[in-house]
Amino acid sequence: MNVNVVCPHCLKVNRIPKKESYAKANCGQCKKSLLDSKPVSVDAAKLGTFLANSDIPVVVDFWAPWCGPCLQMAPAFEEAALSMPLQAQFLKVNTEEQQTLGAQYGIQSIPTLILFKNGKEADRVSGALSVGRLQSWVRQSL
Repeated sequence: MNVNVVCPHCLKVNRIPKKESYAKANCGQCKKSLLDSKPVSVDAAKLGTFLANSDIPVVVDFWAPWCGPCLQMAPAFEEAALSMPLQAQFLKVNTEEQQTLGAQYGIQSIPTLILFKNGKEADRVSGALSVGRLQSWVRQSL
């Protein structure tokens, strides 16, 4: 069985075999590693590309640069992302720069995390999470 994964570097959709873990997986277009799972900052167009083309869950952190809890959670969000390559795609939306996205998804407080499966919202949680709580929250949807 194959899964579609959006390259975080060039946004090309890659079809890869579904596995428990990967030793190596490179983008067919830009040749960069798909295992480089650092969170990607996105705007509406990029978010749309990930949501429309990802077979793996997409986790979006809605945050703002002035938000203390957002900044405190940022290292945990990155650590969780790096620990789960090709299990979930981690994205960040700066609600100061992308106010229409914040409104579109009804973001009332930040940080708010939304987990999308098959392009649709599957779950959401508000407030800063630790790495462990973040990973277990995402794993519930795998």
